[in-house]
Amino acid sequence: MTVLSVLDLAPVPEGSDVSLALANSLDLARHAERLGYNRFWLAEHHNMPGIASAATSVVMAHVAAGTSRIRVGAGGIMLPNHAPLVIAEQFGTLAALHPGRIDLGLGRAPGTDMATAQALRRSLSSDGSGFPRDVVELLAYFAPAVPGQKVRAVPGEGQDVEVWILGSSTYGAQLAAMLGLPYAFASHFAPAELDTALDIYRTNFRPSERLEKPRVMLGLNVFAAETDDEARFLFSSLQQAFVNLRSGRPGKLPRPVERFEETLDPVPRAMLAHALSAAVVGSPKTVKEGVEAFIRRTGADELIVTAQIHDQAARKRSFAILAGVHPGLLMAA
Repeated sequence: MTVLSVLDLAPVPEGSDVSLALANSLDLARHAERLGYNRFWLAEHHNMPGIASAATSVVMAHVAAGTSRIRVGAGGIMLPNHAPLVIAEQFGTLAALHPGRIDLGLGRAPGTDMATAQALRRSLSSDGSGFPRDVVELLAYFAPAVPGQKVRAVPGEGQDVEVWILGSSTYGAQLAAMLGLPYAFASHFAPAELDTALDIYRTNFRPSERLEKPRVMLGLNVFAAETDDEARFLFSSLQQAFVNLRSGRPGKLPRPVERFEETLDPVPRAMLAHALSAAVVGSPKTVKEGVEAFIRRTGADELIVTAQIHDQAARKRSFAILAGVHPGLLMAA
């Protein structure tokens, strides 16, 4: 049975602020835990007025302290922005506080624009080209210390942190396969190379001490409501946000509007159709059929579901509807 998890981008809705967005994240995590979801991940984005999880490990601490069973993770930490030792210490601390519940997804993109990336790093000499080396260094910090080791992650060494490689192209698939790590693909916003990446990862996977066989988690947008029309209405918030971002106008998560797609020119309409093709939007019946079809097509071991819904009650209802039509969650709850 394919496991379901939650990706929360800590959206800041129009008319709201960061404080409410972070309170909503904890509220959603508690809701997901009650429903039986497996993980609750947050993502590192910077200079984004509509996303409140820039300090990802801090928000994770907030969520983990407010829940008791659900795994809490980063989907992901953009490793070129950080020294591996710092991340080992941060996640080692989280794992010491919440044993057996902490995940670390690693990505090589900056999670922002180049000007902001430079402000984060002070220079761009630490770019994605060193990502494999940094991942290996980070994994070593989580291992037990060896005699004579000069630099140790305390907390960090010997901690049970589940490490994933993230990707939206074939690069991450190759690295995850080589290192024998689980792989999460960002099909919820970059589905173009999904099938190729899955084939590369599964074909080239090398078992490791961390993982015996390939494990794939795929991002999927799921907007569920009582009717197809209501779900499409809720989905318009994400569509607007995506058009704004691709137009260089990132902002808070917009309020939904009726028939948004009909107002678009052909180019942005085609962009949305491609970028958000991994989306299931509709009534309980529509959602059940769509999610099952996506699982059959991809063979995903786990889906990490995101729903950028402006209204918190409607967002929680969407995850509850999905839980109600997915047998795996009913057994876990």
